[in-house]
Amino acid sequence: METIRLTTAQAIVKFLDNQYVSMDGVETKFVEGFFTIFGHGIAVGLGEALDTNPGGLKVMQGRNEQGMCHAAIAFAKQNCRRRIIACASSVGPGAANMVTACATATVNNIPLLVFPADTFASRQPDPVLQQLEQSGSLAVSTNDAFKPVCKYWDRITRPEQVMTALISAMRVLTDPAETGACCVALPQDVEGESYDFPSYFFEKRVHRITRPAAVEEELEDIAEIVSKARKPLVIVGGGVRYSGAGEAVEQFCEEFHIPFGESQAGKSACKSSHPYCLGGIGVTGTYASNHIAKDADVVIAIGSRLSDFTTSSKRLYQNPDVKFVTINNCRFHAYKMDAVKAVGDAKVTVQALAEKLRAQKYVSAYTDEITKAKAVWDEEMKRLGAIEYTGDGFDPIIKARDPRTIPEFVKLTDGKITQTAALAAIRRCIDADATIITAGGSLPSCMQRMWTTDKRGGYHAEYGYSCMGYEVAATLGVKFAEPDNEVYCVVGDSSFQMLHSEIMTIQQEKQKVNILVFDNCGFGCINNLEMNHGIGSLATEFRYTDGKKPCGDLIPVDYAKIGEGYGLKTYTCKTIAELEAALEDAKKQTVACLFDLKVIPKTMTDGYESWWNVGLADVSEKESVREAWKGVKEGRDEARKY
Repeated sequence: METIRLTTAQAIVKFLDNQYVSMDGVETKFVEGFFTIFGHGIAVGLGEALDTNPGGLKVMQGRNEQGMCHAAIAFAKQNCRRRIIACASSVGPGAANMVTACATATVNNIPLLVFPADTFASRQPDPVLQQLEQSGSLAVSTNDAFKPVCKYWDRITRPEQVMTALISAMRVLTDPAETGACCVALPQDVEGESYDFPSYFFEKRVHRITRPAAVEEELEDIAEIVSKARKPLVIVGGGVRYSGAGEAVEQFCEEFHIPFGESQAGKSACKSSHPYCLGGIGVTGTYASNHIAKDADVVIAIGSRLSDFTTSSKRLYQNPDVKFVTINNCRFHAYKMDAVKAVGDAKVTVQALAEKLRAQKYVSAYTDEITKAKAVWDEEMKRLGAIEYTGDGFDPIIKARDPRTIPEFVKLTDGKITQTAALAAIRRCIDADATIITAGGSLPSCMQRMWTTDKRGGYHAEYGYSCMGYEVAATLGVKFAEPDNEVYCVVGDSSFQMLHSEIMTIQQEKQKVNILVFDNCGFGCINNLEMNHGIGSLATEFRYTDGKKPCGDLIPVDYAKIGEGYGLKTYTCKTIAELEAALEDAKKQTVACLFDLKVIPKTMTDGYESWWNVGLADVSEKESVREAWKGVKEGRDEARKY
């Protein structure tokens, strides 16, 4: 048997450089390269391998381990999970920083491969620098924290173990039903130890991403239910996007006259202009989607995890006889909502279901309900996009119980932009083939309702884990995936403050991206959650403290100066006209751009017949809380119980 002597780290690099995926006959190199922050335990092991012979793999320098992993997640997501960037960190805090990102990847079913350095397998120098010690077990390290947030976890204590570990990781990373984060922990001494690896281990491997069709019995089950539906509704989930099933779903809905709503992950899998598209659904859904959903007698969830935001905490679907049908390649998700399931690829399963309904000459019983609901929402969209600050008597979309906030903010910043009008202006000004990115906070709520695009994959939201700090790093990952298109992220000031470290990597990699910071002096979404449930504005606005809690004056921040410090082209926008002019000028730039938008608090969207179950106190000294509790209890009583 022909062998080649390599260190464990060298074997990892050589193996990853020869991994490919194939879907629908298209072969793609799977691993683009490595994001890394070299530190203790990784620099001279894996670092030596990447320095000496990286092969066709790129090496990119991160600034925060969570941030670089977010960029890798965004890259994989925008490539529909067919290309990845591996991430490597130092032992201890560097590794711990990646845990949040691994959870984000796993929740969203996005492939992420991480190599955190670990303590010595020999234990001879223990405790080493940055080692976490547990007196109950010397086998435990920081990297054990990855176990609950990863789909596959391993620790390499002998060089030859890397072969089975990497093959197992590839099995998970390339499986649409099981993909998520994979962690391969690397004790630092083992990284540098060598072994005579069989040469065939490094031969080109092509991992086939297939389209398994649901079995005939399950197709019959769901066809029987849908064929009896008078007012069915389709939910387009992320599985539609990753399957490339958007066009098939559009054809299905058009043929059988079935409207569809979109989850955050599913949005832009289908075209916004499609006559049966109702827009976002659930807690952050449109009036059109939520109004139609209330009367639906069959809900067909395609590629959706059916999270509480999609189901409006299981209260949205009010028809007492409603039935749920799921099409999902993951059996775990297919069982949600006590659904009748068909486990299989979204595209081929939808097409197979269409054949059965066609044979029965099925068509829904909708008349003008869809058109009317869409017309109402179209008018609301016009209103949202035209809201202006008028000074005294200005009526925000979400009422501010603290009357200081809005006039104080306007006086402090001279900002007169409303959030909904800003989003409408951005949509008007940027190119049709641009990609927009968002994550936690009120912006995904507004954007799931307001954003429209006919570019498949043009809407990129991380809302499965609602991970604040994703947005800036994600612009880099998306730009790597779409180098010829303009990429924009909309990020709240609080999320920007949490994590914008990868701006330096954006500059280092000479990437032109656009970062729009919505400055409203606080955690606006959670401030709304507090006040709408009778709680005071507690620690959610950016105010000076009185020694006990932050309740003083608002604190101004000049985000444009932060961008300038990194060398970005920056704009400060206080009016819609200034925003529109800045967006047009930014198209001419060749460097990354940052927009500091002074956005009036309480000017986001709200409601539209949705409800969200939250853990409000059922006993309180405050009358406002007791009153809000009545609404929570009513919602819980009306919600479905499984």
